[in-house]
Amino acid sequence: MSKTTARFTLDPAFTVGEVNPRLFGSFVEHLGRCVYTGIFEPDHPTADDKGLRQDVLDLVRELGVTAIRYPGGNFVSGYKWEDSVGPAEDRPRRLDLAWHSTETNRFGLSEYIDFLRKVGPQAEPMMAVNLGTRGVAEALELQEYANHAEGTALSELRASHGDKDPFGIKLWCLGNEMDGPWQTGHKTAEEYGRVAAETARAMRQMDPHVELVACGSSSQSMPTFAEWEATVLKETYDLVDYISLHAYYWPENGDLDSFLASAVDMESFIDNVVATADHVGARLKSKKRINLSFDEWNVWYLPEWEARAKEFEQDDWPEAPRLLEDNYSVTDAVVFGSLLIALLRHADRVTVACLAQLVNVIAPIMTEPGGPAWRQTTFFPFAQASRYGRGQVLDVRVDSPTYETKKYGEADLLHATAVRAEDGTVTVFAVNRSRTDALPLEVALNGLDLTQVVEHSALADADPDARNTQDDPERVTPHPVEGTALKDGRLTAVLEPLSWNVIRLA
Repeated sequence: MSKTTARFTLDPAFTVGEVNPRLFGSFVEHLGRCVYTGIFEPDHPTADDKGLRQDVLDLVRELGVTAIRYPGGNFVSGYKWEDSVGPAEDRPRRLDLAWHSTETNRFGLSEYIDFLRKVGPQAEPMMAVNLGTRGVAEALELQEYANHAEGTALSELRASHGDKDPFGIKLWCLGNEMDGPWQTGHKTAEEYGRVAAETARAMRQMDPHVELVACGSSSQSMPTFAEWEATVLKETYDLVDYISLHAYYWPENGDLDSFLASAVDMESFIDNVVATADHVGARLKSKKRINLSFDEWNVWYLPEWEARAKEFEQDDWPEAPRLLEDNYSVTDAVVFGSLLIALLRHADRVTVACLAQLVNVIAPIMTEPGGPAWRQTTFFPFAQASRYGRGQVLDVRVDSPTYETKKYGEADLLHATAVRAEDGTVTVFAVNRSRTDALPLEVALNGLDLTQVVEHSALADADPDARNTQDDPERVTPHPVEGTALKDGRLTAVLEPLSWNVIRLA
């Protein structure tokens, strides 16, 4: 048996948990061109009567996103929901402190709900309330405007704006990244925990069935990490359903080997938040279990943004400037796929996740004003995971060759998970982190009635820096892999260097 071969066993008796469709959520923030000239561009040739780009809608449906978080992000901590309703021509222009821009409010709450409905029934609203510069009263007013059927001032106001039917928003975020000093209205854990508890209690008085997300840490590297979660959950444990996690990854100082192992940090982050939440539950002698909402995650070249932010002219407040428009390579897409695998491997506790963001801003979909829309390299792993990653996650324990990284020490070359669908078919998602060598894979199949390889596709390229652009929008796409076989209960495959792989078995 070669020590260069990666192995694991699949057995339906050993599962992690059922995948919640909300694991394939995304995020639309009023930031850069995510909204304006992203999903909303009334003058675009493909725009519908509400100004939504139908070429973008088609790609969003293909991507397979479910819950879409809105309107932020950092933006929400200065958000006045009242500005975003009523006739568009009457809505006020405001300064957005979060992204040093001017917000026109031409796209608002009703347009967001219309966008979700046009994406399809799988698209669910995930609304954030402003707990940075506002509080309990404003959250309740937004909840009543959005969700109460009729007969009150705010529900009748909604109807007068053309939305007779309530929006039915079930999932609410209690603020955003309140642990971050960059956040407008930043609070200590004690301050935030208190206002989150007050808001949650009041929102449940209006509707006991709302699902609420308390703000966790903005990253595992925050100096207040874990202590923040413990303090906030001590105040809110019986009032909320989720604690949030945010994480972004990029190659620090060109360290690609550590970058490729980013999911090591993501899985550690998840495990540590679970441990903290369960510790609080134990101390409170509660039988309730807090789940995790990983409602911001992606590859993001953050240092490049921070350098550019220092160059802003303080008296310049542009509308929908080009911000955070990272162009993703094959390497980025492989890391991205590994992050998806990390989420699936923790599907028992991570029951909401939002790829940040959906269009133009660190996004799988790019557009040009008046021009085309196209798929970035990261589009493909997400679309494939959303399509084939539904069902029971099987417990995958890999026996893999390893390599050395500066940040995480020894890491497996193979990162993998598998999902068994209701019809008994199984999809293996696997990443080969080696930048130079193919990785042989053997999978033992116990108790699974599988006889054939339906498909093995890989996203890989001889040029790991290859990207999709407006001029060459299909430079990188998944390609079929030959030679993958299933015989006598054993799957054999070879994973190309630096590759994201989807192997479907029936």
